[in-house]
Amino acid sequence: MSYLVLARKWRPQLFEDLVGQEHVAQTLKNAISADRVHHAFLFTGARGVGKTSAARIFAKALNCQEGPTTTPCGVCPSCVEITNGQGIDVLEIDGASNTGVDDIRELRENIRYLPSRSRYKIFIIDEVHMLSINAFNALLKTLEEPPEHAKFIFATTEPHKIPVTILSRCQRFDFRKIGLTSVQERLRFIVDREGVEISDRSLVLVARNGGGSMRDALSTLDQVIAFCGEQVAEDEVQGLLGLVSRRLLIETLEAVLERNAQLALTLAQKVDEHGHSFRRFCRQLVELARALVILKVVDQPGELVDLSEAELQELRALAAPAALEDLHRLLEILVRTEAELATSHDQRLTMEMVLVRLAGLPSGIDIATLIDRMESLERKLASGMPARPSGHERPGGSDRPERPPLPDLPPPGGGGKKSEALPVADAADKTWAGLVAYVGSRRRPRVLALLEQSSPLQLELPRLRIGLPKKFHYLADADMRQAIQDLATDYFATEVRVEIEQVNGGENAPLSLHEERVRKESDREKKLRQNALEHPLVKSALDIFGGDIETIRAIDKGFV
Repeated sequence: MSYLVLARKWRPQLFEDLVGQEHVAQTLKNAISADRVHHAFLFTGARGVGKTSAARIFAKALNCQEGPTTTPCGVCPSCVEITNGQGIDVLEIDGASNTGVDDIRELRENIRYLPSRSRYKIFIIDEVHMLSINAFNALLKTLEEPPEHAKFIFATTEPHKIPVTILSRCQRFDFRKIGLTSVQERLRFIVDREGVEISDRSLVLVARNGGGSMRDALSTLDQVIAFCGEQVAEDEVQGLLGLVSRRLLIETLEAVLERNAQLALTLAQKVDEHGHSFRRFCRQLVELARALVILKVVDQPGELVDLSEAELQELRALAAPAALEDLHRLLEILVRTEAELATSHDQRLTMEMVLVRLAGLPSGIDIATLIDRMESLERKLASGMPARPSGHERPGGSDRPERPPLPDLPPPGGGGKKSEALPVADAADKTWAGLVAYVGSRRRPRVLALLEQSSPLQLELPRLRIGLPKKFHYLADADMRQAIQDLATDYFATEVRVEIEQVNGGENAPLSLHEERVRKESDREKKLRQNALEHPLVKSALDIFGGDIETIRAIDKGFV
C-alpha cells in the first residue's frame, strides 16, 4: 500500500477532533441537535486550519444512517464514502477548476434530483472565491430558494472576494489560526502513535513553523521524520528548517539589553558561521522582541504569543529588568531592519551595525516622568533660582570684559596674504612660525601640512633641523626636503640647509604648531565644561533629568 501522508492519515473525523475550532464545532452540533440546519454555510480562514475537514464531518453528521447526529458512526456506507471522498450524494467541487457559468449551470441541473441513498445532497465548493461573477450570479437564485434536500458548504481563504449577495445568503463561520500549544499537543498525540521519539522543544519548532496551520505543521513533521527517522534530535530539526537556535536568539537580546555590543557582534558572527539567513534571524528577533513587549504589559498573555510555558518563563526573566520604552524602541528598529535586509547587499554588515546601535541606545524616559521633572524644574525656577549671568558677569564673579581678545595664534594658511605682503626683516627677526605662515601664503598645502606637524629642533642658519613624528616620516622624501629647503631659503633670504629627523613619542622635542593649537583648545574646552557644570541651572537640570552632558558649545565667542 502506498504511503499516506500524516495530514491525510490523521485528518479529523469527528467534531471533537477539530483542534482550535471548538466554537465552530459547538455551533454546528447545536444546529444539528436543535434541527435548525441552514441550507448554506461559508467556512473562512487561513489554509490548513480545518475548513474542508469540518465540511466533511458536517456532511457525515447530516447523512449518517444513525443521524442526523453530532457523532457520526464512521462505519456506515455514507460515512465511509464521505471519508474517502467518494460520496455519491456529497460532491466536492474545486472552485479554482470550475470557475465558469457552465459549471454552475450543470450543478443547478444536478441539484434538482433527489439524493440517491442519503438524506441530503451536499455540495462542498472549495476556494469558492475563484468563481467568476457570472458563475456567482448563476448560483444566486439556487441559494435564495434551494430545494429541501440540498445543502451548500463553501470554503475560502479570501471571503472579501465573494459578492455580498452570496454572503448574505450564507451562515458564516470564521476559522481561527490554531495556537502553538494546541498544535504541539496534537503533534505529540500523533508522534506517540507513530512511534517517533522527538522532544517537546523539537515539536515546538515544528508547530511554530506551521504558522497556525495544522496541515502545514503535519507536512513539516512528515519532512522531519523523513530526514531524521524515528529518533529526532533538536539540532537536526533546526538545521532542516533553517532556524536560528533559540539560545542564540535569547543571548543576542540579552547582549543588546545589557549594552554589550562586543558580545552582540560575536553572536552575529555565529549566525553567519552557521549559514543562517540574517533576514530570518532578524525576523525571529522581532518575534521575541514582540513577546517581550507583551509580557511587559500583560501578566498572562494567553494566546497573544505562541510560546511554550518554558519559553514564557525564560522571556519573563529577560523582560523584567528592561523598561517598556526601551523594548518599544528595540522592536521598532528590528522591524525596520527586517525590511531593509531584503534589499541589503551586505546583510551581515547591516545586522551588525543595527546590533551595535541597539546596544548603545541610552535608556528612555516615559512621557509622564519627563513631564513631572519639567514641572519640578519650573517650580524651582519660580522659587528664585538665579537667572542666566549677564554678559559682564561670570559664574565665578570675575569682572573680566565680555569679549576678551583671543590669544595670538599664527594662522595656518597665512591668513591668505601674498608673500610680497610679508614685512621685510633680517633673518634674525624671522621665526619658525613665520616660516610656516610664509609656506601657507605660497599655496603649498602639502608642505604646509607637514611643517605644522613638525617640531623645530634647531634653527641656526644656515642649518634647520626639523623633527617629524614617525607616522609622518614616510612623507619626507627627497622632493619634499628640497621643497622645504627652497621655501626656507626664500623666507630667510639666505642659503638654508634642511635636515629632517624622525621623532618618536616621548622624546624631548618642542611642540608642533598643531599640538600647540590642540592643547590650547583643550584647555579652553576644559574651562568651558567646568564653568558650565558649576552653573546652578545646569545642576538643577541634571538633578531632575539625570544623564550626562555630552557636548558644550560656547555661545560667547570671546570666552577663554
